[in-house]
Amino acid sequence: MTARTVPNRPTFVTDSERDVWQRLARQLSADCVILANQRISDEHKDHEADLVVLMPGSGIVTVEVKGSHVWHDGDSWYINRGGTTSAIDPVDQAMLADHALRRFLTADPRWPGCRLRFSHHVVLPYTDLDDDFALPECPRWQISGRADLADLGRRIWDTTSLHATDAAIPDTHDVQAIEAILCGRNLPARDVRALAGDRRRLSDHLTEEQATLLSVTRLIPRIEVRGGAGSGKTVMAVRQARDLASGRYDKPKRIAVLCYSYGLAAHLRKSLLTGPRKKQPAFVGTFEDLGQSWGIEAAGRDDSDFWERRLPEEMAEAALGLPDGKKFDAIIVDEAQDFAESWWTPILRALRDQETGGLYVYSDEQQRVFPRYGRPPVRLVPLVLDHNLRNTRQIARCFEPLAPTGLSARGGEGPEVEFIPATGRDAVEAADDAVDSLFDDGWQAGDIALLTTGRRHPVQKERQEELGARAYWATLDEDDVFYGHVLGFKGLERRVVVLCVNESEPRDRAAERLYVGMSRATDLLIVVGDPDLIASTGGPEVAGRLGIEA
Repeated sequence: MTARTVPNRPTFVTDSERDVWQRLARQLSADCVILANQRISDEHKDHEADLVVLMPGSGIVTVEVKGSHVWHDGDSWYINRGGTTSAIDPVDQAMLADHALRRFLTADPRWPGCRLRFSHHVVLPYTDLDDDFALPECPRWQISGRADLADLGRRIWDTTSLHATDAAIPDTHDVQAIEAILCGRNLPARDVRALAGDRRRLSDHLTEEQATLLSVTRLIPRIEVRGGAGSGKTVMAVRQARDLASGRYDKPKRIAVLCYSYGLAAHLRKSLLTGPRKKQPAFVGTFEDLGQSWGIEAAGRDDSDFWERRLPEEMAEAALGLPDGKKFDAIIVDEAQDFAESWWTPILRALRDQETGGLYVYSDEQQRVFPRYGRPPVRLVPLVLDHNLRNTRQIARCFEPLAPTGLSARGGEGPEVEFIPATGRDAVEAADDAVDSLFDDGWQAGDIALLTTGRRHPVQKERQEELGARAYWATLDEDDVFYGHVLGFKGLERRVVVLCVNESEPRDRAAERLYVGMSRATDLLIVVGDPDLIASTGGPEVAGRLGIEA
């Protein structure tokens, strides 16, 4: 058997180094280890040992190999390199590398403690050496020439077994300790959160680049920005709100930023209601919040007649009586596909100028998870965002069949999407187990969201009942696992999402829910659910990309 080599297939500068390495690997026993191109740096200089041979039962030998023809003129060593003669000192190189290696190893707290046998050896594979060669600093047993190559393994072995007899002979455990020491200690480990931070910086940069479109379109007062999940619509809406409110391109404007979901409203308020008050939007919140600011009492969200008819009628009437100081120069609507037809009347009436006032709508028709089909009754200039910037390419690839056509992934590379098969009530339990396993991988609680598509998770129900809807959404910014539902998480994101498809049969707009849920993770997505249900909901392409066999 041959000696073990580290690395298994090293790269050498010269053929002579490779030849010596191969000979030693063949000639030494299987318990020996040959390290190639071992670098050692200390306060004096940088060293590189061509080979370091670790031999249980003999010792540790640092080997310096010099190819081409080498000779000694009685004063110095010389080598011929391509017809040019250069002075060298292979013995000094080998000795200094040997000493540097010893110092590094013995300074490590894992060093066995005893004094082991070390030495060095010079190999000149293209040079003939007399049997009675001798130099004061290099006895014959410490150097090998062309004629010695057939027996090189034994000569290296004898360097420490027969001649360096002033220290202990290393055993297999000593060799293992030396290998471990040379691998380093207290090294920075692979950090999934640091990698996620790198990807976040990339996506933020790409999103900021995309937001420069706003400067090009600043003279167009009415725009609909369409884009799939992860295309940066919400980031762009926030940027536009800041620009308009602060007067970046013109005089400051009184603006409102609207959405439907409490969670997105909380995120928008956190993003926009900071800094000098005069540079903030005049209003940020949900459609119902706007009505309440006009004195209209809101009903529960399960009262569809209130939401579809009474609330917009009352708001439309109230908007007619608003003084000019309470109206807006421009209104931005994020996730506009959630808005009903009747909601647009009070929105337009809240503009100071209903004909030319700014209306900026951000939407994704594929995320229409509520049965509302409203569109603004005014002409909007379309602006299409066709790049996914916020998700890893692995995540974007999985939900691509559900997204608007033409959406291309430009986010960073990340871990593969995981699928965990589970049916019925077992899905929630399996999702909880998936969350627990994430901590072992280095994720922190604040990185993780567990989203359901069917019934709410018990923790979500408990928190909403204890805190109330608005305080519950404030916990999204806390360093804890967030438990939510896909219907309320549109426009939001977390680094890791465990999507629990906890339904027993497809429901209306199930594909849209699946699309929303799968696109909420920026870095790692884990899908838990019934394979057959997911295949029937998302289609064969989504199933195939999740690894679900037909």
